[in-house]
Amino acid sequence: MVKHIILWKLRDDLTEEEKQRVKKDIKAGLEGLAGRIPGLLNIVVNVDGRLDSSNADVMLDSTFTDEAALKAYAVHPEHVAVADGKVRPYTCLRTCLDYMIND
Repeated sequence: MVKHIILWKLRDDLTEEEKQRVKKDIKAGLEGLAGRIPGLLNIVVNVDGRLDSSNADVMLDSTFTDEAALKAYAVHPEHVAVADGKVRPYTCLRTCLDYMIND
């Protein structure tokens, strides 16, 4: 299996109200992909409970069957629509860690 972890920082020019709406929309959009993309085993977006020591605003934690499934997810039209509509316009920094896990 493959883990796909993303951390995003929201744009500084967003108000706190806008940030809350954006985080809610990112969570709903990405978690809404569950069961819709082949090879996507689990997807969770964490937007709550952020401590002041954090330097990211949103975390995606997802699991795929294998690297090929992750690559297919990256270009899947439903994922691209969420990324282009709900994530990219509102974020200024993205950090990614992909790694293999053993059962």
